[in-house]
Amino acid sequence: MRKTDKKIENQLRIGLTDVCNKALIDIHGFMWLTHTVNYANFPHSLQIVCVFDTNDNLQSYQGSAQSKSLESRIEIELINLGIKVKNITKHISFDTEQSCEAQHGGNWAIRLAKQ
Repeated sequence: MRKTDKKIENQLRIGLTDVCNKALIDIHGFMWLTHTVNYANFPHSLQIVCVFDTNDNLQSYQGSAQSKSLESRIEIELINLGIKVKNITKHISFDTEQSCEAQHGGNWAIRLAKQ
């Protein structure tokens, strides 16, 4: 990883941690988020996964008035970091602890590698 990649990674980590901490307070069932990126194809390769506790809570969030709040928060944070993506929804996916447990025995490393 190049020095500039490390700098971007650190900024992403700090910015997304802030988004996560606020979402923990505001969004029922939200647990955490993470990201993956291939810096050889940045920012196009950036993928952010937002994880909820259960499938029911994720469905409730997606059907609620605040259903786009995570996307908006993440997009604003990326803009503040100077990272521009054309369509934020292509860079964000949703998952649940419940699904990971059922399909991958709770092993997030395997689950995220398959995305």
